[in-house]
Amino acid sequence: MKTEVVRKNNVNIAVVTSDEPLITDVQSALDFIMTVKYETDCTNIAINKNAITDDFFILSTCLAGEILQKFINYGVRFAVYGDFSKYTSKPLNDFMYESNRGKDIFFQPDASCAIDKLSGCS
Repeated sequence: MKTEVVRKNNVNIAVVTSDEPLITDVQSALDFIMTVKYETDCTNIAINKNAITDDFFILSTCLAGEILQKFINYGVRFAVYGDFSKYTSKPLNDFMYESNRGKDIFFQPDASCAIDKLSGCS
């Protein structure tokens, strides 16, 4: 896991990259939230898609809802960035679209866009 703190628009954002899944279930999501908040003092976190288990993107598992609820409960705004084109599920695409219209959870094509969303620049 590589973590870099980026400051944009007076907002600190922890940008996390990993080639291996860091978030595989609710408990690992909680551990991730607490670790990043402790190490960076950031409440805005962007993470690459590869660091999240593929089960997260299968809405019928309910994993996405349970994990994202933890981020909301702990006051963390969260962006996942990467190529989502392999996911063709209409409900998932609708979920990502609606999330991007909100204020707390985002799905973006790259780290730069994720940083822009979390910093309020877009």
